[in-house]
Amino acid sequence: MTTIRTDRVIIVGAGLGALYAALKLAPHPVLVISPEILGVGASSAWAQGGVAAAMAANDTPEAHAQDTVRAGAGTVDAAIAQMVTAEARQHILDLTDLGTPFDRDAKGGYVMSREAAHSTARVVRVKGDQAGHEIMQTLIAAVRETPSVQVAEGVLASGLDLRDGQVAGVWVERAGFPSGRILVEGTAVLLAGGGSGGLFAVTTNPPRIRGQVIGMAARAGAVIADAEFVQFHPTAIASGEDPAPLATEALRGEGATLINSAGERFMLTVHPDAELAPRDIVARAVYSETQAGRRPALDTRSVLGAEVLTRFPAVAEACKRAGIDPVSQPIPVAAAAHYHMGGVATDPQGHASLGNLWVCGEASSTGLHGANRLASNGLLEALVYARRCALDIAAMLPAPVDAPPVVLDFPQGGAAVDEVAVARLRQAMTDGVGVVRTAQGLRQALSVIAEIELNATSETLRNMTATATLIAAAAYLRRESRGGHFRADYPQADPAQAHRSRLTLAEALQIRAQALEETA
Repeated sequence: MTTIRTDRVIIVGAGLGALYAALKLAPHPVLVISPEILGVGASSAWAQGGVAAAMAANDTPEAHAQDTVRAGAGTVDAAIAQMVTAEARQHILDLTDLGTPFDRDAKGGYVMSREAAHSTARVVRVKGDQAGHEIMQTLIAAVRETPSVQVAEGVLASGLDLRDGQVAGVWVERAGFPSGRILVEGTAVLLAGGGSGGLFAVTTNPPRIRGQVIGMAARAGAVIADAEFVQFHPTAIASGEDPAPLATEALRGEGATLINSAGERFMLTVHPDAELAPRDIVARAVYSETQAGRRPALDTRSVLGAEVLTRFPAVAEACKRAGIDPVSQPIPVAAAAHYHMGGVATDPQGHASLGNLWVCGEASSTGLHGANRLASNGLLEALVYARRCALDIAAMLPAPVDAPPVVLDFPQGGAAVDEVAVARLRQAMTDGVGVVRTAQGLRQALSVIAEIELNATSETLRNMTATATLIAAAAYLRRESRGGHFRADYPQADPAQAHRSRLTLAEALQIRAQALEETA
């Protein structure tokens, strides 16, 4: 076993939360663990809509908080919603100062987009649908110029080292091919490695975002909150790509409509807000049309025409790859796993239930999103909690010191991830833990997960099965429908269950065992 001790804070992940936290920790020395080259493979870089913030003169943080609570279907922590929305404006100004080229009008004001379940146009955007990419490029440039930040690219975190209830370090290995593991012990550990969408066969998430970071924390004993609440985006482009390209919600904000193969606007009979209903409602409607063979599609033709090609370049490029002309054709869509409201439970400073461990971004569960995340609150939460984590960590550190670079010389060994098993896991999650769930489907998924876990030879796959178990077990336990969690056998919301869920992995394994006994 190789152990390296460093005076650096270890940040696992390389998306918006990770990089923003690294900048906020400066001049304290930081080691960022990035599986790929910065900017590649992070969900943040794929975000199209933007950052929700009350920047317009006719908007307020209080209204933003109210919309957040309303969309969250009864389980949002109202105090957290108020805190996050109150801090939103400062982070937009901070990103602007760093150089993020937010869309501005002729008077210099921020151009705001309207997205689902927002009471007003509130989403700050960049080049139409390029917000995530452009913010990430800004942060990457700033990180590259910050001497206190070391980035270890091509390195994968695969476990936490726990001593007396305190996280002492992170086990790392080479990303992409087998190697032996190295234990890196640092002054503090911040997990910012994304969510769990890639655990599903149909997803908008980058290929590496498959619940590994949540699984690492769970296997170390951290409490996981709201694991059952997975948000399925209603307008992934159904082009056969894996991951599925995203048709941003901003298109519907501009007036694009959802139609089926008969040309019917099916959302008109589903919800008063039609295409701008909360995401869970739209996703289930799209899923229902797909299951009925009516081929749902997003129609931008009359409202945008040729402008879709210039105003929404990411969508235009995805359509081009699939041979779709959005100027003259509707864009076929499907509901796809998009965002995990659940994750490692944190307090208002981002601290987890384990000592010396902080979590921000999609890997965390702060109470902001409840059962159904309000559109474009994801990047906002990552920004707010990245800074809060950084300040909380810095407050317990001594004065900044110079720390030599960490040199990672990996030994031979290790086991490759069984990609056949991963594909089976993803299909089991889509089949049994997807948009519509039942007790029978959840039991079947739990059985497949248990079998894959039993035969897993890599820590990465074990991290995936841990998160999958938590999602399915929490969904099995919640016998009602609420937000992103829909049980066909319990289709109504139960007021008695209008609260967040909390599980350890040990408890989830007990639930799995009980569920499988009921199958026998």
